[in-house]
Amino acid sequence: MTDPLTVITRRSLLAGGLALTFTSSAHAATPVIRIGYQRYSTLVILKASGALEKALAGRANVVWSEFVAGPQLLQALVAGALDLGQTGDAPPVFASAASPDALVYVGHEPPAPLAEAILVPKDSSIRTLADLKGKRIALNRASNVHWFLLQVLHKAGLSFHDIKPAYLTPPSARSAFESGQIDAWAIWDPYLSSALSNSPRILTTAQDIVANREFFLARRGFAESQPDLLREALHQITQTDDWAQARKPEVSRLLATQTGLPYDTVYSAIKTRDFSYAPMSAEIIQEQQKVADGFLKEGLLPSHVDIGSTVWK
Repeated sequence: MTDPLTVITRRSLLAGGLALTFTSSAHAATPVIRIGYQRYSTLVILKASGALEKALAGRANVVWSEFVAGPQLLQALVAGALDLGQTGDAPPVFASAASPDALVYVGHEPPAPLAEAILVPKDSSIRTLADLKGKRIALNRASNVHWFLLQVLHKAGLSFHDIKPAYLTPPSARSAFESGQIDAWAIWDPYLSSALSNSPRILTTAQDIVANREFFLARRGFAESQPDLLREALHQITQTDDWAQARKPEVSRLLATQTGLPYDTVYSAIKTRDFSYAPMSAEIIQEQQKVADGFLKEGLLPSHVDIGSTVWK
């Protein structure tokens, strides 16, 4: 695999900011695979390496679009503007509930429970999970921390009815958190690592609460019409994860460049994370079904989601 740190010097990963490219693959002379990514993921490393473009040279073009969070990414995928993306556990559950036939699961990565946490100001009176009752808590709606926060509340004998949720994107949530407009913030990396630079207090991480697993999702129409392109993309994702697992210092430098965070901050988070792609299994389907059923029971989903029927075979 080409070293992403070599390639990144020849590219501007952030040129144009958060740009969503609505490129139609249906009428293009050459097939196109449109990939949505977030700043802190395997797909960032794959994008920087150029490995997928090299593997598909002469067969297909690759178009990349950056998103601030998983729900926004899957909104684009469901709308037909993307073919492949990577998110946490909750976004595909909400997306499937809204559009049952729009997406399919095509793989997953290992748990990363230390990569999300609930933050409170360092001088906050909130000391236990039970102290969250009645508090205003920021989170990105339908993101991985939505499930995490729900399970934190259940652990304390509470529900969403016992708090005042503030549904904010990570940048808006950070501003509200640092200005004292909210009492706590459920957030994930790299926003978590960035926020820690201002010395808030971690009330809890996801350790022993939820897995915090990343999933790869494809537009169902793309998976059915271009299975060979999808298989090649997944092969390159597997290669990328293998490369990243063995080279965490290099990955940390790449992600530090991508996020603007100090290298030491990124490496502290990356060294505890495992990079590895695996296809969906019965165990993982059951784990994800628990997420869907939990949201439904809480009244946060409009309908039942059958995870097994949304797995690519």
